[in-house]
Amino acid sequence: MVVIQVAAVVGAGLLSGVYAAFSTMVMPALRRLDDGDATTAMIQINRTAERGPFILIFAAAAVAATGLAAAAVPRGAIIELVVAGASLASTVVTMAINVPLNRRLERDGSTFWAEYSVRWTRANTVRAAFAATAVIVAGTHWAQNQTSIH
Repeated sequence: MVVIQVAAVVGAGLLSGVYAAFSTMVMPALRRLDDGDATTAMIQINRTAERGPFILIFAAAAVAATGLAAAAVPRGAIIELVVAGASLASTVVTMAINVPLNRRLERDGSTFWAEYSVRWTRANTVRAAFAATAVIVAGTHWAQNQTSIH
């Protein structure tokens, strides 16, 4: 059980960091480029994300969160359900908003960049917040349990 808990929280933490980096550094930097260069760079980033180590982290985090939720339900472990729910909410935002926007950017190109960068960054920040929430809730819960033991 501890392995699933740790995997779910570490996965959410890794994803939260990646997403936060995009909202705070990558997208602002791309907005300084002209629309064509920004579009080309973002398409390459998206292709790399879907084929590289990121997709493994993304999938493993989703599997771990699903496993955590499945293990938590029969025990009525509310905190674990909140952690899993926040992590999975991040996954849902990715699949429902970010990925379709990525597909449209590939299809429509630089004419879509201005709208894309605003909508994608907004959704990205939301998914970063969900993933960070999973880590904060787990960390707070674990810290409280450590305090009560001593």
